[in-house]
Amino acid sequence: METTVIIYSAVAAIFFIMIAKYDIHMFQLSSYRYSRYFRWLVPGNMISGKRFYALLMLVPAFFPNAVGLGFATSMALWAWIDALREKFKTPLVYTMRVKRLFATNIILFAVIAALAILFAGKWAITIIGAELVLSNLIMLLANLVNTPIEKAINRHYYNDAKHIIESHRGLIIIGVTGSFGKTSTKNYLASVLAEKYNVLVTPGNFNTLLGVIRTIREQLRPYHQVFIVEMGAKQKNDIKEICDLVHPTIGIVTAVGEMHLETFKCVENIQDTKFELINSLPANGLGVINNDSEYIKDYKGITSRCKLLKYAVDNDGDYKATDVVYGTNGVSFTLGDNQQYSSRLLGIGNLLNILASIAVADHLEVPVNKQKNAIARLQPVEHRLSMKVANGITVLDDAYNSNPQGAKMGLEVLKNFAVGEGNKRIVITPGFVEMGARQTEANKELGRTIAQSCDYAIIVNAVNREAIKGGIEEGGLPAEKYFLADSLNHAHQQLAKILRAGDVVLYENDLPDNFK
Repeated sequence: METTVIIYSAVAAIFFIMIAKYDIHMFQLSSYRYSRYFRWLVPGNMISGKRFYALLMLVPAFFPNAVGLGFATSMALWAWIDALREKFKTPLVYTMRVKRLFATNIILFAVIAALAILFAGKWAITIIGAELVLSNLIMLLANLVNTPIEKAINRHYYNDAKHIIESHRGLIIIGVTGSFGKTSTKNYLASVLAEKYNVLVTPGNFNTLLGVIRTIREQLRPYHQVFIVEMGAKQKNDIKEICDLVHPTIGIVTAVGEMHLETFKCVENIQDTKFELINSLPANGLGVINNDSEYIKDYKGITSRCKLLKYAVDNDGDYKATDVVYGTNGVSFTLGDNQQYSSRLLGIGNLLNILASIAVADHLEVPVNKQKNAIARLQPVEHRLSMKVANGITVLDDAYNSNPQGAKMGLEVLKNFAVGEGNKRIVITPGFVEMGARQTEANKELGRTIAQSCDYAIIVNAVNREAIKGGIEEGGLPAEKYFLADSLNHAHQQLAKILRAGDVVLYENDLPDNFK
C-alpha cells in the first residue's frame, strides 16, 4: 500500500503542476480578482476539461492496485499532452507574482500530500486525489498566503517609483483616461509631442497603478521631458491612486461610457472615477475633455480650478473639426482658422483622439506644421479599427475591448465603406461583457445596429447570443444573413464559406481565453 501511495503521489504531482499552471493562467486573465475568477469557474469549468481529468485521477482510491495506478498515469499523461496542444490567444505571463504564486501552490500541495502519506493511511490516495479536483481552491489559498508578501513588495516598488518621479524635476506628466480611446490617444499624442520633446509613454496596457510603477522604475530616464501615463480603472479611486503617485499637470478624458458596470455599479461612479484625473490637476494645469461624450458634457463634479479645453466633432468645442471627409486614404478635416489636417485613421473616434492630441500639442507649443506631419504619419493602433487588405479582402480590426459607443463607430465605418456590386460587409462579434444589468439591452441594441450596417453577421459564443439575435431580428436582417458560432474557430469556418474577394470584414470586440 505504501509503495502504491508513493507512486500515485509522484503521478499526482506531475498532474498538479499542469493543472496549477492552468488555474493560475485563468486567475491572471481574471485580473487576480476573486469575483471574476469565480464567475469563470462556476458552473461549467468546475467539471469540464482539466477538472474532468482530475476526477478520473481518483480511480486509484477505489482500485489501489496496478490497474488503478496505470489508469491514473495514463490520465496524467493524456492531460499533459492535451495541455501542450492547447493554444491560448493570451498566454500566461510569468511575472514574479506568478512565479511566487506557482511556488506557494506547489508547496501547499506537497505539504498536504506529505501529511496524507504520513497520517491518513488508506485515505491518503483519496486526499491527494481531492487536491487535484480542488486545485483551484489550493491556488486561491496560495494567493491568500502570499497576500502580505505581495503587499510588502508593492509598497517597496511604490516608494521607489515615487522617489524617481520626485527627483525628476521639470518632467511634464500627462494623464490620459477614459472608458475607451485612451490607448489610441496616448499613442497619437506621443507621436505629435515627439516632434519637439523626448517622450516616454506607459507601454501596452500598463494602465494600472502597478503597471505605471513598473514603467517608472524600468524605463523613465533623466533625459525624458514628457511622461504620458495611461490610466485605467475598474473601481472608484483607481485613477486617484495613480495621480497621487505621478501628479500630472495635464489630463485628457477621452470618453465616459457604460464600461465595467459590474464593478462600478452605475454610470455616475464611472464619471466620478474618470474625472479623478481632472480633479487632481493643479490650478495652473490643463484639462482636455471630449465634449461629444454625453457623460462628459453633462458632468457637474469638476472641482479643479485648472484651465479646461473641450474638443468635439458634433458638439461645440474649443477644438472642433469641420468639413470632415472620409476616403480610401483616411480622413481630412478643417480645424480653427482654416487649418487643414489629414490622417490615415478611420472613424470619428480616431478623429476625436487626434483633436485631443492637437489641443495638448498647442498648449506645449509644438509647431503646427510639425503637428500636421506627425498626424499624417499616424498608423492605426492594432485591434482598434486598424485596416488590412490581403487577397482582395479588407479587414477592419476593432477587436480590442469594445463597448457600445466604440462598436457604433466601427459599424458606422463598415456601413459607409465602399464595396463593389455583389460584395458584402460582414461583422464578427461576441457582443459586450461586464455590463451588469445593462448587458442584455446593450447587446440587443448592438444587434439592431448590426442589422442596419452590414450584409452578414456572425455572432460568436453563447453569452450574448440571444440578445444580439433578438436585436438583429428586430432590425430586419433575415435569418439566412446571420450565423451563430460556438467559438472563434467555428466563426472562421463559416466565414471561409461565404467570403469573396472585395468583401469587407469587421471584427468588433475581443474574445479572451476565459470568456465562455
